[in-house]
Amino acid sequence: MPKTKSKVDAFIKSEKVWPNEAKLMREVCLECDLQEDFKWRFPCYTRNGKNLIMIQTFKNMCALMFFNGVLLKDPKKILKSPGDNSQIVKRLEFHSLSDVKKVRADMKALIKQAIKVNDSGAKVVKSAPKKLTMPEELQAALNKNKKLKIAFEKLTPGRQRLYTMHIASAKQEATRIARVEKCVPKILKGLGLHD
Repeated sequence: MPKTKSKVDAFIKSEKVWPNEAKLMREVCLECDLQEDFKWRFPCYTRNGKNLIMIQTFKNMCALMFFNGVLLKDPKKILKSPGDNSQIVKRLEFHSLSDVKKVRADMKALIKQAIKVNDSGAKVVKSAPKKLTMPEELQAALNKNKKLKIAFEKLTPGRQRLYTMHIASAKQEATRIARVEKCVPKILKGLGLHD
C-alpha cells in the first residue's frame, strides 16, 4: 500500500466529525483520476505535480477546497471564499453528508474544470494585498524586545501578515495585548500563527 494512501486512510479513520463526508469527497476526487497526496494535515489531490484540490475538516463544517477556485466558472454560485483576505482559493462547504451527496455531480464537474484550467496553464493575477496597519500593541512589543523584532522581521511576509491580522482583529485592547503575549513564543521560534 503506498505511503500516501495509508496516510489518507488513517486521516479518514481518525476523523471524528466528518469521516463519511471526507470518504465521499475522496471517492469523487479519485474518480477524476487525480493523484492523491497528504499535505498540511489534509488529503490533497494533484495533477502533474500541481496542487488542485484539498479535503478540509473543521469543527463546524468540512470542505472541498480548489487551489485556483477563482478561475472556475460557478454559475450556481456554490463556491465560497474561505475568508475576506482570500483572493484565489474557493471551496465547497458542507455541514452534512446529504450536503455532499446533493452536489456530487457539481463537485465532479468543478473538479474536471479545475483539471482543464490546470492543463491550460492559466495563471491567477493576484491583486496587491490590502495594506495592514500594525496594531499598536504588537508594535510596542517589537519596540520593547529587540530579539522579538528581529524574529518577526525574519518571518515570511505571509506569516507577519497573519500575526498582524490576528492581533488587530481583537476589538478590545486587553485582548490584543493577550494575543501579542500568546504569540511571542511562536514568533521567537520562527513559527507561523498556526504552526
